[in-house]
Amino acid sequence: MDEADPRELQSLQYYLNEYGQQAEVFAHQLQVLDQQRLESLAAVETLQSLSSAEDGTVLLPLGGGVSVRVQVPDPENVLVAIGAGVTVGRSAAEAVSYLEDRARELEASEKKLSETIEKVRAQMNEIAARLDAAYRQQQQTAPGR
Repeated sequence: MDEADPRELQSLQYYLNEYGQQAEVFAHQLQVLDQQRLESLAAVETLQSLSSAEDGTVLLPLGGGVSVRVQVPDPENVLVAIGAGVTVGRSAAEAVSYLEDRARELEASEKKLSETIEKVRAQMNEIAARLDAAYRQQQQTAPGR
């Protein structure tokens, strides 16, 4: 058996590290997408409960665990951020529809990103197996070192 080429081992280790970093970035992106999807679904729930509030009073979170009771004068008309700093007025029903569509799109993006993560991890496993085999081969060919 030939001894493993140190340059090949170094190259494999480099690729393994690169794929590991890519997997971390993709996992972070997946968390962001999931958070956005959950926020959209929470907004849908809030809009639906707002229309059923008897006196129009709801809790408005201010941050830091602090909320205030506010009365919403017109719960059937809301403002929706559609991106690039643009906000448009919509009916509550239109906003719910928009948010549900957005949640479905985010879920589809999450699925694609999860598939990409799985492919990267499969490549990482393949490289790790090649590295392991090369290191074992190196140890077998040089037992006296």
